[in-house]
Amino acid sequence: MTSSISSTKPIIFRQLFEKESSTYTYLLGCPTTREALLVDPVDKTIERDIKLISDLKLKLVGMVNTHVHADHITGTGLIKANHPEIGTKSILARASGGKADVHVDPGDSIPFGERALVVRATPGHTAGCISLVLDDESAVFTGDALLIRGCGRTDFQGGDAAGLWNAVHSQLFTLPDSCAVFPAHDYQGRTMSTIGEEKELNPRLTKTQAEFVKIMEELGLPTPKLIDVAVPANMRCGVPDVEEAKAEE
Repeated sequence: MTSSISSTKPIIFRQLFEKESSTYTYLLGCPTTREALLVDPVDKTIERDIKLISDLKLKLVGMVNTHVHADHITGTGLIKANHPEIGTKSILARASGGKADVHVDPGDSIPFGERALVVRATPGHTAGCISLVLDDESAVFTGDALLIRGCGRTDFQGGDAAGLWNAVHSQLFTLPDSCAVFPAHDYQGRTMSTIGEEKELNPRLTKTQAEFVKIMEELGLPTPKLIDVAVPANMRCGVPDVEEAKAEE
């Protein structure tokens, strides 16, 4: 299941899926230099991702998490531990408070060869959420801030419904209508949307801010099953708690 990017410049792009958490991982590469980034890798699928990178003869220069996930453990720590020969770095928003090799702030550029992703702050699902805009604004990787016909929940991890509404409207809905939207999750088999579609059709984010806040307050969603494991691990870049592991031995 893949989608494409109508970029003004050449790019290598793959959309990958982890079925247990319905998470999308994205591989982006520069055809000229072969440098590549992974966005939101998952621990359960790192060998699939590494094989694809090898098959395409790419050099993984960075792994970006759009936020500290609560429903799965990121693959960044395992990739670094199991494949030190790659020499890649983990990247996370400074505002997340989590550990990473590189912390980014709004406006920062994350290069991969002749291409780059530009960081936009989109807090609200969590306090440290970022979206990643391709350098020609042909695509944006929105994490859980903006989903296809939806958005991430705002009831834990420093969530803020009013803040999410503001972030989406100021940082994402100001992108070109043709900009492709690639979220971190979809639970109905959809792979992508566009900014124009979401501005017109998103049933939550087309509402006023007050209406949106009320909708989010009334969702009544269950707590993610892995939250007690995933969040602490992801604050450490997906690295297991060594002391806790020793205590269990």
